[in-house]
Amino acid sequence: MAAPDIVYPVRPGNTNQELRYSLRSLANLPHGRVWIAGHMPPWVRHAGHIPVEPQATKYKGSTANLRAAVEHEEVSEEFLYFNDDFFLMRPLVSMPVLHRGPLDRVERYYAHRPNGSYLRGLRETRELLGELGHRQPLSYELHVPMPMTKARVRETLEVGAHLEVLHKRTLYGNLHQVGGREISDPKILTRSPQFPQSAPFLSTSPDTFAHGLVGRFIRAAFPVPGPYEKDRGR
Repeated sequence: MAAPDIVYPVRPGNTNQELRYSLRSLANLPHGRVWIAGHMPPWVRHAGHIPVEPQATKYKGSTANLRAAVEHEEVSEEFLYFNDDFFLMRPLVSMPVLHRGPLDRVERYYAHRPNGSYLRGLRETRELLGELGHRQPLSYELHVPMPMTKARVRETLEVGAHLEVLHKRTLYGNLHQVGGREISDPKILTRSPQFPQSAPFLSTSPDTFAHGLVGRFIRAAFPVPGPYEKDRGR
C-alpha cells in the first residue's frame, strides 16, 4: 500500500520557521506527496499547493483549508493531517492513531484557561456528539499528525458545518470511531528545559520555538535543509 500524502493547513506569512523544521522532520516518516493548503511560502518546493482565500478567523481558515484539501482530486484518499508546528522526532514506520483521553477531562483543563472561543467550540462539539449518541467522547485535539480519509472528512465537515469553532479532529475521531491510544499532548508552552527529549512527537508555540530550549532542541535535531526547501534558511 502506498504511503499516505501529508496535508498542511498553512496560515498567511512567508517567514514560517516552524513549517521549515516540520518539513525537515518528515524524513522520519514514510509519506507520499506533501500538500500545502492555504498560503504557500515562496521557499517551499516539491510540494503541491492548494490555494485558499484567507478567512475571518484562524478556526474558519483551518476548516476551509482542510475542506479544500479533501476536494482536491490529486490528494490521496488516505492522508495525514498535520499542522506546521508538528515535529516528528524519531523514525516511525507509520503514523498511529492517538487521542488525548476523555473529552470531559480535557474540557475541565481548558475551563481554567483564558481561551473563550476554543473552549466554546469544545463544548459545542461535545454537545453535537452527544446529540449523535456519543455520550463519552474522546478528545483528538492533540498536536500530532492524524490519519484521515477524504470521504470521512467530507462527512465530518458536513455534520459540523454549523459550528463556528469546530473541533474537527475530535468530531472526526468520534463520529468514525477511530479508536487509538491515549498520550499526553506534546505541545510545549514553556521556554524551560522541562520537556521530554526522548518523545517521538513535539509541538511548539511561536514563542517556545523561537526563544525556548525546546525550539533550540528541534533546530539542532534537523540542521540540514531538506528536500522541501528552495533556500538554505535556518
